[in-house]
Amino acid sequence: MVSLEQLLAFCAMSVVIVLIPGPSVLFVVGRALAHGRRTALTGVVGNELGALLLTTAVALGVGGVVARSAVVFTVLKFAGAAYIVHLGVQAIRHRRSLQDAVGAPAAGDRGRALWQGFVVGVTNPKTTVFFAAVLPQFADRDRGHVPLQMMVFGLVFCLIALLLDSLWGLAAGTARAWFARSPRRLAAIGGTGGLMMIGLGVTVAATGRTD
Repeated sequence: MVSLEQLLAFCAMSVVIVLIPGPSVLFVVGRALAHGRRTALTGVVGNELGALLLTTAVALGVGGVVARSAVVFTVLKFAGAAYIVHLGVQAIRHRRSLQDAVGAPAAGDRGRALWQGFVVGVTNPKTTVFFAAVLPQFADRDRGHVPLQMMVFGLVFCLIALLLDSLWGLAAGTARAWFARSPRRLAAIGGTGGLMMIGLGVTVAATGRTD
């Protein structure tokens, strides 16, 4: 149903979007810096559960329409690309906000951390735009079952995010004292992520089907 070439290309783009510091990374880093690795990793699980619910909604709600309309696909693609660029600009403008995560309040028990992660995942605009604008590009209408193809890609994205967000949490939890001593280091993370997001937005706008 999904070709290896499609899957590898999607994995490469997913790695880029997951590595860009956004709401999910801010949440994970904040939990790790404030409360350590265990709380951060619990939040990661909740975050990916939220993203999985999000990809299901996008696939079922958008996949069927996109499968039948190149116009809808084009509108989604350019609207999504524009918003990704907007998020990149915002990330650069507010790159110092990562410093606020160091002083975030306690997350409480694991259940609360899991719920907080879920809320961040299901309301993450970066993930929403990525699913709506990018998933349709990898769904092959000739193979049929477009919503199901989008679900497969969404699941792959969530697995990649689970791995990489966990690495963010482990790294931040290990180096929490080093990060906290230098606001410039945190600002550099946000600024670099913003530039990467702008580049991704341009790539989304420039690629995809044209039929």
